[in-house]
Amino acid sequence: MSCHSNYFIVLLLFVFLNLISAEARAPFACDPKNGATRGLRFCRANLPIHVRVQDLVGRLNLQEKVKLLVNNAVGVPRLGIQGYEWWSEALHGVSNTGPGTKFQGAFPAATSFPQVITTAASFNSSLWEAIGQVVSDEARAMYNGGAGGLTYWSPNVNIFRDPRWGRGQETPGEDPSLASKYATSYVRGLQGNFNKNNRLKVAACCKHFTAYDLDNWNGVDRFHFNALVSKQDLEDTYNVPFKACVQEGKVASVMCSYNQVNGKPTCADPDLLRNTIRGQWHLNGYIVSDCDSVGVLFDNQHYTKTPEEAAADTIKAGLDLDCGPFLAQHTEAAIRRGLLTEADVNQALTNTFTVQMRLGMFDGEPSAQPFGNLGPRDVCTPAHQDLALQAAREGIVLLQNRPGSLPLSTARHRNIAVIGPNADATVTMIGNYAGIARYSKTIHQKGCTGVACTSNQQFGAAIAAASHADATVLVMGLDQSIEAEARDRTSVLLPGRQQELISKVAQASRGPTILVLMCGGPVDVTFAKNDPKISAILWVGYPGQAGGTAIADVIFGTTNPGGKLPMTWYPQNYVAKIPMTDLAMRADPRRGYPGRTYRFYKGPVVFPFGFGLSYTRFTQSMAQAPTKVMVPLTNHYTNTNMSTLTNNAVKVLHTNCDNTSPLHLHIDVKNMGEVDGPHTVLLFSTPPSGAHSSEKQLIGFKKVHVLAGSQQRVRMKMHVCKHLSRADEYGIRRIPMGEHTLHIGDDIKHQLSLQVDLGK
Repeated sequence: MSCHSNYFIVLLLFVFLNLISAEARAPFACDPKNGATRGLRFCRANLPIHVRVQDLVGRLNLQEKVKLLVNNAVGVPRLGIQGYEWWSEALHGVSNTGPGTKFQGAFPAATSFPQVITTAASFNSSLWEAIGQVVSDEARAMYNGGAGGLTYWSPNVNIFRDPRWGRGQETPGEDPSLASKYATSYVRGLQGNFNKNNRLKVAACCKHFTAYDLDNWNGVDRFHFNALVSKQDLEDTYNVPFKACVQEGKVASVMCSYNQVNGKPTCADPDLLRNTIRGQWHLNGYIVSDCDSVGVLFDNQHYTKTPEEAAADTIKAGLDLDCGPFLAQHTEAAIRRGLLTEADVNQALTNTFTVQMRLGMFDGEPSAQPFGNLGPRDVCTPAHQDLALQAAREGIVLLQNRPGSLPLSTARHRNIAVIGPNADATVTMIGNYAGIARYSKTIHQKGCTGVACTSNQQFGAAIAAASHADATVLVMGLDQSIEAEARDRTSVLLPGRQQELISKVAQASRGPTILVLMCGGPVDVTFAKNDPKISAILWVGYPGQAGGTAIADVIFGTTNPGGKLPMTWYPQNYVAKIPMTDLAMRADPRRGYPGRTYRFYKGPVVFPFGFGLSYTRFTQSMAQAPTKVMVPLTNHYTNTNMSTLTNNAVKVLHTNCDNTSPLHLHIDVKNMGEVDGPHTVLLFSTPPSGAHSSEKQLIGFKKVHVLAGSQQRVRMKMHVCKHLSRADEYGIRRIPMGEHTLHIGDDIKHQLSLQVDLGK
């Protein structure tokens, strides 16, 4: 449920929420009014958290412990601890998808930002963090009022590998660097200043680890799927955003996925959970299963012979919390059978209690804690709704604009035909087309009943409307009936007779025809690109509660679009020859495999990754950049001559990365047009030929607003070990020596020579 974007209704709601107060939440634990518990050691907020957690775990009996291993954790009344629902969601705003959040009473709604794929198209990391801050404000307010929890299983940072994936809309796109930056920015916004006293505003969760990007395709579902993934692809694609989440974002939780990876369920794989997430990346938090996935690995995948073995395998692998009842039902029996020890359970509870204490849940009265003053007046505020509108505007991508087409003019285009099954798509985008009516008179015709568009019965009215209007806006695409969780596509063409409707309306249109595509995943609209009657194409994703206003602002030029595609748009013949079940990223000509994403697929595309037009024209030039960098080795390898090199590449582990200064690049961006606008500098790198991966890949980006006729200097930093390394076939990161090429846009190439510094 979302806040309404109409200002008058917003104002009434805001006043109403200030006149009423939410029922204050009783303390979760350590109630100062409870004389029997307030003096217990775990309730002493001045003690170190690890001391408090150890005391708490030591007071619990086994029966109490196992009931705390699941999302709907049972309270411990004798210790003054209430039950707690761990499962809440906040992909693009506080959601009632999980049982931990209820929209009711003083909290009828929350601000609904654009779906993640749309927000990612802004390439604006400060925007992502700001959204996280707003979402956590509203989450804390709802927690204080007894309407929500503090543990949010968001963001989804899986790589959008295949355009048919129904959940690709929830992700930041196909590029590991982009997904990593989104993840760290959003997590920081949600969790607050994590460096201060080790406390959390809310606890975020990066999901679904790992190689999870298939839900239900051609009879293969996520509950039975075994993802066969090379060590190389895990290291340089699938695991990259999760590593960034933990190491840079300091996320409080990671969720393991339903699928198996190379024959093992991810939630029962100690190499993935205990060794990688907690061991190598040093997660300070808890690991949770996707909902019912512990049951799935037993019931659906038949990974173990008994349920007790499944409980034991997951906890010993490093799982701390089960979204589902399985661990509460079978853990005690697993201990009795000797498959698991109580110490293993204690460790899991230590990780979950630590997060709850970092959230302040054991510090007594919520109102006396940081953020305790947040309440109904802090949800759906005008400022929050302004940010939702900004996010929607920044995420819109202009894909095509024939000369003289957009923006429309209020003087010349006084009557607009708004046509299409998504033209009044309140649910689809959590908004509607009404924003256009602020600029011109609108005539609305559906053309089709629903995006499935199985009938042409309403074509005639749509064609007639277009033939009499000064301009036509076709709002087409997909919705959650076509792409969603548990629902993958088999085609990237527009559903049903949408293409026919678009072409016929465009042919009849008296004025310019604007095609607005509302969808999470890409669609093959080659026909529209090639149709001279289609004047412009906009992709708006699912733009959230302010979507209608944002679309209208772009169409009429109040906003200059600056979004860039966070994923490649493929032709239909690409998906026709590549199964979703093949997780290999790299092209393999021997078996006719074309590769995936812009990094590895080099065939024809409808629109490329990073593409997006503007109403003005920008030029870029390299003002300052290094040309030669010496890569220092650790002391152990300094005097080994060149034996540390393999294929002229040095292991990252053998380099002195921590003491290597970042490289600074200065890029000048000039706005050559007559319209102010945003511009995103995309920095790519290509290693020397013959390296383990010779493909171009994104290593950085920065968004700036440039006034017409002016110039801005963009400063960017890059780190050799992080940005110029590549994974070899064994999953080992190496830095290729030699000439690396830095790319900015299509026209700037800068050579950077890397050489090993062997010392003296």
